Amino acid sequence: MPAQNIRKSAKLANVLYDVRGPIVDAAKQMEDEGQKIIKLNIGNMAPFGFDAPEEIQQDMIRNLPNSAGYSDSKGIFSARKAVMHYTQQQGIEGVTLEDIYLGNGASELIVMASNAMLNDGDELLVPSPDYPLWTAATSLAGGKPVHYVCAEERGWLPDIDDMRAKITSRTRGIVVINPNNPTGALYPNETLLAIVQLAREHGLVLLVDEVYDKVLYEGVKHTAMASLSTDVLTLTFNSLSKAYRSCGYRSGWMVISGPKEIAKDFIEGLNMLANLKLGSNVPGQYAIQTALGGYQSINDLIREGGRLRRQRDLAYELITAIPGVTCVKPQAALYMFPRLDPQMYPIQDDRQFFMEVLRATRVMLVQGSGFNYPDNQHFRIVFLPHEDDLREAIGRLANFLEQYRKRHGT
Repeated sequence: MPAQNIRKSAKLANVLYDVRGPIVDAAKQMEDEGQKIIKLNIGNMAPFGFDAPEEIQQDMIRNLPNSAGYSDSKGIFSARKAVMHYTQQQGIEGVTLEDIYLGNGASELIVMASNAMLNDGDELLVPSPDYPLWTAATSLAGGKPVHYVCAEERGWLPDIDDMRAKITSRTRGIVVINPNNPTGALYPNETLLAIVQLAREHGLVLLVDEVYDKVLYEGVKHTAMASLSTDVLTLTFNSLSKAYRSCGYRSGWMVISGPKEIAKDFIEGLNMLANLKLGSNVPGQYAIQTALGGYQSINDLIREGGRLRRQRDLAYELITAIPGVTCVKPQAALYMFPRLDPQMYPIQDDRQFFMEVLRATRVMLVQGSGFNYPDNQHFRIVFLPHEDDLREAIGRLANFLEQYRKRHGT
């Protein structure tokens, strides 16, 4: 019998992850040819000199002899206890050890929760722009991601009316990313309470991504969404990746709060999937207690004069100095999401445009459509590189955009 082409699953039709997509593949080829690429595409902190705190590393090393076997499917006791104490500090009520699941980063737990919750055709409200894993996880679970508008003119805050208009009989939950990736927005309590009320009125689950809850600038305060209600089932996702610069340790957690008695069947499904994966990376689990209970070195990076704060301010200053480029200044996280004026930059295909940027400048960026945003005028900047590299990269981008304007007579 002749060989047949083997095709990918149809479930991948709505899966998009251009943070590591074709532009990254092209950059790798350029690096293989000896070219040096400045990478402003991904929030991977270690390559830019943001090291994990030494006490976390030491705790993992000391516990390596105890880490060779499987852990409990939900995670080791000390780490779950530390997460439980953290939820109490955040004002989240009623969380027990049994409500905490540890995983290989928040991403694994997002996929697990989506699979446990969604039947074919079920809908999740997902922000636009989004962290694309949420859209992908929803699609892979057989669900339908329905994107609600986050309004740039209002600082990238969710449009509550748009969310309400998109709720149907198939809607199961609302995804909230706060602080937000890719925009750097931090949602005020008024917005969070309005979303909680929507979930309450329609019997929806809140799935809340709070991975950047400690990466905050200029003294702004983050409110844990689960602390705002006891009657709305809320799944909160967090990890060590960003605040503790430990992306590679793959250590995250999910917390269930609210009326768990109405979700016994769903929780049984979560337990089944947790058992199926046997447990998560044990050395990374041993890092959690030390991280949450130790010195919070992230505060040194985000304060005035701290490295992250300086680099955010510099990137914002440089990018908004380019003609026709505007940007909402991020209050949190590691990113900003600038806009190119379409009158000055008539872009038909933003992926193709930023591929051209890469080849001409050796600067790697991610186009807005890679975050499920429906225009060709936005892109995400990661401001992790040192200040000299940021100046160089944004300077090259400015020169490219100047030439683009000349070529198009704008």
